[in-house]
Amino acid sequence: MGAADQRHFDRLRDAHFPPARNLVAAHITLFHQLPPSCRDELERLIRRLSSDTPPPEAMLRGVVSLGRGVAFQVESPALLAIRARIADHFHGLLTAQNQGVPRLHITVQNKVSAGEARALLADLARDFCPRPLVITGLATHLYRGGPWEPAFARNFRGPRT
Repeated sequence: MGAADQRHFDRLRDAHFPPARNLVAAHITLFHQLPPSCRDELERLIRRLSSDTPPPEAMLRGVVSLGRGVAFQVESPALLAIRARIADHFHGLLTAQNQGVPRLHITVQNKVSAGEARALLADLARDFCPRPLVITGLATHLYRGGPWEPAFARNFRGPRT
């Protein structure tokens, strides 16, 4: 995300995510897991994609319930198209969880009581207005049993059309 959006959603996570579970910065998950053996190939693919792809347009469309958490709904056909290119490249290696089209979102609270989640949802929805969201690039992380380790990140550099 762009720096201002990143700061905004990180602040919300810091305020509302259980601290012991808040192990990664605010993000939009495109894939939950890719085989570790694909790391170098993924980095080459993302380097290629980011070099000729413009930053995808995106909109925040609403605040949604996760049952025991809250997220902001993200609408971005362009980001889903980028994700589809990556998924096509790794066809046959994706887990069942990664084979469908994701509902893009930014989680700001998770693993709390349903009542706590309903209260935050009502609070955030009260003043919510749809707005553009800046998407600057793609990043990958390695799961290390608790903390997440940044692997690599690339910004989109393609010309806007």
